[in-house]
This record gives sequence, C-alpha cells and structure tokens, in this order.
Amino acid sequence: MSEEDKPEYWRWTESNWRNPDIRWEDAKIVTAGIDVGSVSSQAVVMTDGQVYAYSNMRTGSDSPESAMNALNFGLEGTDMPESRIDYCIGTGYGRVNVPMADRTITEIACHARGAHFIYGPGVRTVLDVGGQDCKAIRCDEKGKVVNFLMNDKCAAGTGRGMEVFADLLSVPITDVGQRSFQVEDEPEPVSSTCVVYAKTEATGLLRKGWGVNEVLAAYCSAMSERIFSLIDRIGIEKEFAITGGLAKNRGVVDRLMKEIGLAPMKTDWDTQIAGAVGAALFGYVLVQKGKGRKG
Repeated sequence: MSEEDKPEYWRWTESNWRNPDIRWEDAKIVTAGIDVGSVSSQAVVMTDGQVYAYSNMRTGSDSPESAMNALNFGLEGTDMPESRIDYCIGTGYGRVNVPMADRTITEIACHARGAHFIYGPGVRTVLDVGGQDCKAIRCDEKGKVVNFLMNDKCAAGTGRGMEVFADLLSVPITDVGQRSFQVEDEPEPVSSTCVVYAKTEATGLLRKGWGVNEVLAAYCSAMSERIFSLIDRIGIEKEFAITGGLAKNRGVVDRLMKEIGLAPMKTDWDTQIAGAVGAALFGYVLVQKGKGRKG
C-alpha cells in the first residue's frame, strides 16, 4: 500500500451543526469565536449569547485559511452572511492569524468561559488537552480564570501524541479508548510519554508479543498519569470538566478519573468547541458594552 492510499488513522471526524430552533434574522447581537489550534480548528457563531452554529475541522498548513474554512463550514447550510457578525474573536494557537477577528483572547480564558457555558456554572476545574499542550485551569462561578498551569514542552500527553500512536498502531483514533480496555490485565504504563521514545518502546513491545490493545492501554495509562501530575499540582476543586479532543478518549479519561477519584461533568456539546464558545461569549459581552463593529 502506498503512502497516498494509507488510511488516516489519526484523523478525527469533522463536523458542523446548526440550531434549528434559532432564526438568526431575529437576533440583536451576532458574535463569532474562532479557535485555530495546532491540530484542529473550531468556529462558533452565537446569536444573543446562544449557539446558533458551529464547526470542528482539521487545521491546515495555513492558519488564516483554516480560520476562514472553519467559519464557512460553520455557516454552511445557512444564509447568514459573514457581514452580519457584529464581533469576532480569535483564540488558540493561531489566534493572531484569524483575518476576520476584531480582537484576540488567550485560549486559557476562552476555555474557562466556554466550559462554564457547555458544562454549566458549577464547573471550577477545567482540563484542556490540546494538540500540543495541556492546561489545568481553575475558574470561578462566572467562568473567570483564577489560576492555571500548563505543560507544552513536547507532544507528550497531548492530542498530537495520541494521533501519532493511533497511526503507528493502525487503529482509528476514535477507537483507541474503547480498544485500550479490551485487555485481560491492565499492563504497566509505558515508561515515557515522549512521542519519540514511546514509539520506540511500543515497537519493542509489539516485537515481544504484546497485543495492539495492550500497547494502547499502556500508553493511555501513561498519558493519564502525566496529566494527573499536572492537575494535582494546581489542586482539583469540584466540579471537574474536560475540554478538547481528549474528553472523547475514554482510555485516558476513565483512567484519569480513577486516579482523581471523581466523575467528570457531562455535556451534550462537542467538547472541542469550548474555546470557540468562550471567544464568542467574550465578543457578546464586548458588543453589549458598545465595542461592536457598529458601536
């Protein structure tokens, strides 16, 4: 099989959604939040502080183009013109390259505010694992950041690290979590979550006769331990919520929750849109204060 024909095991499913109960024409204020991450990009369009439409797609090689693609994908199937947006805020790794943004805000502030929206006002500790870093955030009852820690030294314990592993083991990333529990006994974690060393160790384990699911379990366990060490340093205050693609990986989340001794908060929203939701909410507040394009 050529490289061109090889399945993209690492790729998450792209998606978009529109709220069928909202008529954008009736809205007084329309805001957008665009989160351009190192791995994925999300756009959220809000009408009067409620989610009207959103998209979640892969970040391309060009950040401005990725931002445009995300917004267009989010508005796909609607007749809302981009010109109707009163304010747009860029966030994420590529926030300075969002061409339609009126302002940029850090992803830490946006994820805290977004988690407050998609999980509810009870959230106090937020874990966001992005494509290239991991953040533990403490917030108050309004979703305002009161403290945070982050680890961005390498891809270890991040979304990108998990993608590399999925590709190495030829397992669709959407199946990694479930398959990591299909083992007779829980194996010891791999000794390192550094992607380079972990790949070498995984290859060695496979040669020794380990099954693919056992290797997945060992890596998910190592990821959960690494993430736990970060959030344990900041202190975990109930309620606890997870944003980003990691929340979709039961292999890491369930093992992490066992270490923490808590059950994570539940949400029907796509956990990857939290940053874009927070950005759109910040825009909504600014327009109310007269900072909009028409203000």
